[in-house]
Amino acid sequence: PFGGHMVAAMALMESPAIVIGVMMVRRFSQNGTDTKFSWKPIVEEAFLNGSVVLILGSLVIGILTGEAGAKALKPFSEDIFKGMLSFFLLDMGLVAAKRLGDLGSARWFLVGFGTVIPVLNALIAIFLARLIGMSEGDSLLFAILCASASYIAVPAAMRLAVPEANPSVYLALALAITFPFNIVVGIPLYHTIIEWVGR
Repeated sequence: PFGGHMVAAMALMESPAIVIGVMMVRRFSQNGTDTKFSWKPIVEEAFLNGSVVLILGSLVIGILTGEAGAKALKPFSEDIFKGMLSFFLLDMGLVAAKRLGDLGSARWFLVGFGTVIPVLNALIAIFLARLIGMSEGDSLLFAILCASASYIAVPAAMRLAVPEANPSVYLALALAITFPFNIVVGIPLYHTIIEWVGR
């Protein structure tokens, strides 16, 4: 059993992720001392990016319309959505897989990063979930969220906010490494750890 609020948590994690990502690029890039750094475009991209507006807007619509709105949109939000999401992720996965060869010598670092960091983040999430008394289902969803990358909103936003970033790196890392790792290994591992901690 799990609560529906984890969907809202996922949506609310998108904007801070964009802000932190752009801040890290500005801070650690070779021209990190650039005096032209401005918060305005970062904040605009984080909160006004089309993907983020759609996610946050759907939350507001859900709050305002309640159960009646959910029933009215069920054909789109449940039936069609799952199929469209599958096609979208398959397409993104093909793009990422085609670009794996562009990674060169960074390939093995990214494979390590894309599998070790999710587990580390999930362990932190499991500890925090236990600390605040989350249920087993919510703890698992929280761990998965913390172990995952953003597959839709952040890549689109980063492409606009940081045009110099190499999409073969962030798409391949998120979709070709972290996503399949979490599906095949991560979710069962996190659930086992949560059950063990619960005992």
